[in-house]
Amino acid sequence: MKTIGIIIFESSQSLDIAGPMDVFSESNLFLLPEERYRLITIGADASLIRCSNGLRMLADHHWSDVKEPVDTLLVAGGSSDLHERDFSPEFFRWLRDFSKKCNRLGSICNGAFILGRAGLLDNRTVTTHWDSASILEKICPSAHVLPDKIYIEDGNLYTSAGVTAGIDLSLFLLRQDKGSLISLNVAKRLIVLMQRIGGQSQFSPYINVYAEADSPISKAQRHALENLRNPLSMPELAEVAQMSVRNFSRQFLKELQITPSEFVERARVDAARSMLECSATPLKTIAFECGFVDSERMRRAFVRCVGVTPQQYRSTFNPVNE
Repeated sequence: MKTIGIIIFESSQSLDIAGPMDVFSESNLFLLPEERYRLITIGADASLIRCSNGLRMLADHHWSDVKEPVDTLLVAGGSSDLHERDFSPEFFRWLRDFSKKCNRLGSICNGAFILGRAGLLDNRTVTTHWDSASILEKICPSAHVLPDKIYIEDGNLYTSAGVTAGIDLSLFLLRQDKGSLISLNVAKRLIVLMQRIGGQSQFSPYINVYAEADSPISKAQRHALENLRNPLSMPELAEVAQMSVRNFSRQFLKELQITPSEFVERARVDAARSMLECSATPLKTIAFECGFVDSERMRRAFVRCVGVTPQQYRSTFNPVNE
């Protein structure tokens, strides 16, 4: 039985706690007793806390009482002043020492501030809520902060973006432990999109097909997401996966139930949706940046994937139009 520990504190974001706990708790419904997760909360200051939304929570343990290592230790996010919160030097010392005993260490949202203040993000690649990225860079200047990712895996360190991204990260960790089927069943029970890809934009949760993390197909997916402006031909993706074009095409369809070209189109639409929601960038520019070449090709892809044109989508979802 693996133990998941979540560090909580006054003004924690309640969904950063409840989201991951629900993922692992729901997974226990599909697991044999000896395979189930044990969940504990660890108080960083007082045992009884009030979350940022007013909800009160009682931690299972105060940090000073936790001696036995946990498999996965996560730090919840909290209020915007978390980087200035007064935690004791003894707590940070305990966190540094205790984290060495854990198989996985992670944070949700600006919980990365606490890891950074403890010196646990030095020279690591990390993410956090996009609005907290600049503060995290100041807290930990040696860290490589990527502000527009859902979550990032760097060795045994896992950091995620804000709030609901903690669910995405937890589904990813669950998939590492128990496989895709269990993760999918949990996602269905929680009525959430099957886990968003870690390299995906924080603003765009529309891709929900992915390969196993250690699959060659996963490498091709990541390459595509990082190079959407490029042509992304079948031979190029097959080369990244170190497979023949024919075998790559077959394996991609087998694992994801869509073709490589369909995945690339969805990824491009995904990226374009983000730009349409958050900017006034001209459609021609968006089409070029997302690899559609011209706005007409982007329009046709949008109608296929979304059911509306890019202009209609922008009119509905861009706050400027409200």
